[in-house]
Amino acid sequence: MQMLAQPDVTKTFDVYFDASGNGLGCVLMQEGRVIAYASRQLRKHEVNYPTHDLELAAVVHALKIWRHYLLGNTYHIYTDHKSLKYILTQPELNMRQRRWLELIKDYDLEIHYHPSKANVVADALSRRAHCHVLEVRPMARVVCCEIDEIEVITEQMAELYSLIIEATIKERIITAQKQDKGMAQIHEGIDEEKKACFTVDDQGVLWFKHRLVVPKDMELRRKILDEAHTSMFTMHSGSNKMYQDLKQKFWWIRMKRKITKYVSECDRIKADHLKPASMLQPLAIPAWKWEDVHMDFIVGLPHTQKGYDSIWVIIDRLTKSAHFITVKTTYRAK
Repeated sequence: MQMLAQPDVTKTFDVYFDASGNGLGCVLMQEGRVIAYASRQLRKHEVNYPTHDLELAAVVHALKIWRHYLLGNTYHIYTDHKSLKYILTQPELNMRQRRWLELIKDYDLEIHYHPSKANVVADALSRRAHCHVLEVRPMARVVCCEIDEIEVITEQMAELYSLIIEATIKERIITAQKQDKGMAQIHEGIDEEKKACFTVDDQGVLWFKHRLVVPKDMELRRKILDEAHTSMFTMHSGSNKMYQDLKQKFWWIRMKRKITKYVSECDRIKADHLKPASMLQPLAIPAWKWEDVHMDFIVGLPHTQKGYDSIWVIIDRLTKSAHFITVKTTYRAK
């Protein structure tokens, strides 16, 4: 979770949810401003949840992390799953939904249906793209028209009109494939039917099964890793999740090893602040029996006729001989 603004707890909140096959996403808003956002990947057992339970899991996820904002205040929940609107009045619920409903009833909330096309706020968290594309905003043209009216010098207008356009990652990979010598060797192997896993499409782009082959360009591979790890939608994910995301689109030799090394060198990884432990010191071997003993108690047993309810176990460390003595839990240490 990342805070974006300071909320006013005296006013109502709006919470937007979305759940997909990749993860859960939720956004907390107030008067049209994003206060906080949160998202996480689905756990192994949650992948098998039906859509209704996934949407409800997103609600529970937000209630737990934003409890200090929502508890005691009125807020509205917007979801793109229409049946979730009637969860509070639904007569038949499974055990999982009943457990979650006990948590939901502690809050003053109203659930509203929000169509999927309008729920773009939460979609950005749970359905992110793997690569970013160029976004052109037409604000410069409006500003320049206003500057024309007040007759600003041409040099300033030229600076406002300047726009730097960079190629997307896919286009850079295709361009790098044509310049890489290793790609040419793979092309020759395909012609000789020695590289069965590789294919070439109509545009001459090399693919490994359904994944785009990334040539041995360290700067380009670094760019892909940065996009998958440090972008605003990924928030420094672990090596396993990062590999699962990237392997759906890209491929190169020793890809998983490179990703693991990249994540281990990330500055955002939590450092271990504990004091380094010293070397283990084994216990000395006793020289004679019953010189060194260990003991323990077995409690919570049914009462006997004489009132005993526990067993005192004494073990010799050398011979492993044991004594079992019946005692009472009311006995003092003396």
